[in-house]
Amino acid sequence: MKQYLDFLQYILDNGSPKDDRTGTGTYSTFGYQMRFDLNKGFPLLTTKKVHLKSIIHELLWFISGDTNIKYLVDNDVKIWNDWPYKAYTESKEYQGETMEEFIQKIKDSDSFAKKWGNLGPVYGYEWRHFDGPDGQYKDQLAWVINEIKTNPNSRRLIVNSWQACHIEKMALPPCHTMFQFYVKDNKLSCQLYQRSADAFLGVPFNIASYSLLTMMVAQVCGLELGEFVHTFGDCHIYSNHLEQVKLQMSREPRELPKMIINPNVKNIDDFKYEDFELVNYNPHKGIKAPVAV
Repeated sequence: MKQYLDFLQYILDNGSPKDDRTGTGTYSTFGYQMRFDLNKGFPLLTTKKVHLKSIIHELLWFISGDTNIKYLVDNDVKIWNDWPYKAYTESKEYQGETMEEFIQKIKDSDSFAKKWGNLGPVYGYEWRHFDGPDGQYKDQLAWVINEIKTNPNSRRLIVNSWQACHIEKMALPPCHTMFQFYVKDNKLSCQLYQRSADAFLGVPFNIASYSLLTMMVAQVCGLELGEFVHTFGDCHIYSNHLEQVKLQMSREPRELPKMIINPNVKNIDDFKYEDFELVNYNPHKGIKAPVAV
């Protein structure tokens, strides 16, 4: 995935030091775009191993409309754990539990999970229950799939995760804020706008997640694959990720793997983890880096 390495290089060449909400500090620039032809392989990084299990489970969690980490925790997916744990440690109920002890409580106690595992109205909620006036709401994902099937030339095939009235209620406001589908020559493409992009840790997940979502929607709509287009606002490398970025950029990209999806699934709500199989994935070793919370 040369496109991704070019993205990292662009930040290094054009970015400058910038403070951020987490206090970590970043090397940041504004505005960039990558394009991936989904017929040329599944765009999962090969210059470091990426945890596909977490990507699939998180995407299924978004699609379900769930906003509690219990489903993720029960499937050993850790990517959302830091935010509820931080909230718990700042509460009066905190008794010195480690992250591991906190997660075990989420697993063991439905009542504890209900109280401390909820992230507020994050992605899944907005995709499936975008609130409007007078108690009305829109299931954006169901609507856009129906619109693709019945009105594929529409320029309004949009799902929006940025609900301004909900931002303060969210554990983390959406970084990937809006995506739009596009149909041409019986092929489905998707463009994502990402307001804030953690280039080393987050972006590889985002590329794979929205590419997979595009493949799933294409299947349930009876369409072929087009492109995934990734458009960014604030593109940044955290100051404590610079050495990891340099290591990754020293590696040569390998051939992309192939994603096989169970062809019998025709409804977006019917996908299960077992419906996905990645073949011919031969990445370089993983590279660890801390998450800025």
